[in-house]
Amino acid sequence: MNATATAAPEAKTKAKAKAETKVSAPARGRPVLGRFPRPLRVLGYALVVGLGLVYLLPFALQLVTGFKTDPDAAAHPLGLVPTTPTTAAYQRLFGLSQAGDGVPFLRWLGNSALVAVLVTAGRVLFNSMAGYALARLRFPGRSLLFAFVLAVMAVPPVALLIPKFLVLNTFGLFDTYTGMILPLMVDAAGIFIMKQFFESIPREVEEAARVDGAGVIRTFWSVVLPMARPALITLTILAFQGSWNEFTHFLVATQSGQYETLTTGLARFVSGGLGGGTQYPLKLAAALLATLPVAALFFCFQRYFVQGANSGAVKE
Repeated sequence: MNATATAAPEAKTKAKAKAETKVSAPARGRPVLGRFPRPLRVLGYALVVGLGLVYLLPFALQLVTGFKTDPDAAAHPLGLVPTTPTTAAYQRLFGLSQAGDGVPFLRWLGNSALVAVLVTAGRVLFNSMAGYALARLRFPGRSLLFAFVLAVMAVPPVALLIPKFLVLNTFGLFDTYTGMILPLMVDAAGIFIMKQFFESIPREVEEAARVDGAGVIRTFWSVVLPMARPALITLTILAFQGSWNEFTHFLVATQSGQYETLTTGLARFVSGGLGGGTQYPLKLAAALLATLPVAALFFCFQRYFVQGANSGAVKE
């Protein structure tokens, strides 16, 4: 009788707590803006939309100006509608102009694509291997080596320009594709990203693979690396973007025009090395085409990029 009487209040207390949890759970899950009055929410959304439009305005001007004539672009630089639309700028970029004054844009594009693809592949491979070694393998000096990796991230890239030139010139790599690609195939930031992600993977997974007879390389390649897909996609985007937009390294690693990339070629173009005048349509059309590959890559894999950026923050 006493046990039944004692159990009844406990059951009521548990039911009441469960009901309160059901009621309060949606309140905790409500968006932050949903807790404000409707006028403030409308104002907040309007502010976000306005900031988004301001951010997109330069890209819209870049797109529109590429279809303007030189006089129209100089007279109406902020106009969003071309007075006399024309594709003359894109014809010059792709060598289709009848005047024969084309820009070596396709050569720049080919060099940038070659360097970006090879550098991205190298960084994904070597950074993931180095990150796994620093995260899982035990060897003397591992902590000191990781400290050196962090120290490299703290060095300003400008401080390395002269040493880079001296090293490339000494080893006969100056003004070659090898000198453009090889020094960029490993970076400290990529090693750090992969190390942090590998440390978030439970060790039990690797122990189970070793019990089945897998070695270190087989465990890394067949078990751990497929689980690191978000981090690998993040590293791929960052590596491609970094190598595609690289400028200072190519500035000290090359001299001949045949090795110019989009960044160095556009810099020479903007500085007046390929003709006089403002040439706003031609310059902005080239800049737009140089931006599209990176933007397309990011928008295709942005979901994985966010996952990879956040995955290393929490350890299992």
